[in-house]
Amino acid sequence: VQLQASGGGLVQAGGSLRLSCAVSGRTVSSYMGWFRQAPGKEREFVGIVRWNDNSAYYADSVKGRFTISRDNAKNTVYLQMDSLKPEDTAVYYCALRYGRYYDYPRYYPYWGQGTLVTVSS
Repeated sequence: VQLQASGGGLVQAGGSLRLSCAVSGRTVSSYMGWFRQAPGKEREFVGIVRWNDNSAYYADSVKGRFTISRDNAKNTVYLQMDSLKPEDTAVYYCALRYGRYYDYPRYYPYWGQGTLVTVSS
């Protein structure tokens, strides 16, 4: 399984960005998580989508502002980020696991390369 993340960049506070994560490999029965890591901080859970039914769950810090969805035909998961805040600045990673839902990074064996999101105030 290979993951290719893209879509990061520089945006002003209040703006929007959409990240993509293209998956090469099996997606059935998978969970695709988004995580982020700010400088000097641990990697943290952002949200997750269950591939089979497109159900999504979010960290409280992004709930109502971020939306995760997947496109079966393109084998791609999206992280739509709206109402961005400077504290959302981080490297964002997509990650995949099979079987069960977890929001801890250590349970994910497959990772994309990370894409930097910078939100200016």
